[in-house]
Amino acid sequence: QVQLVESGGGLVRAGGSLRLSCAASGSMFSINAMDWYRQAPGKQRELVATITRGGSAAYANSAKGRFTISRDNAKNTVYLQMNSLNPEDTAVYYCAAEIYSGSGYTNYWGQGTQVTVSS
Repeated sequence: QVQLVESGGGLVRAGGSLRLSCAASGSMFSINAMDWYRQAPGKQRELVATITRGGSAAYANSAKGRFTISRDNAKNTVYLQMNSLNPEDTAVYYCAAEIYSGSGYTNYWGQGTQVTVSS
């Protein structure tokens, strides 16, 4: 019943910026950690950034200093602000959320949004 929907992906030139959003909807009691992952062609899916319910964030080394994860608990939404993008950031970006529904914690995934950075 829970659904995560990403938006904000697209084509951007190297050095540019994008802001990704992921909104959770459906029946849920609480959302704990929310994350952004990405998967480039021929590569494994990797964690880009994670944020706790209280707002504590952690980043992959490749994202530190360039990306910022944030969340709005009232809107059940997580964001990823991406600055100084380069072609190596090209990937499908997925959001994930750890959600408590009453019977336990379940991880949910969004459908992904394509980010393409041109040189």
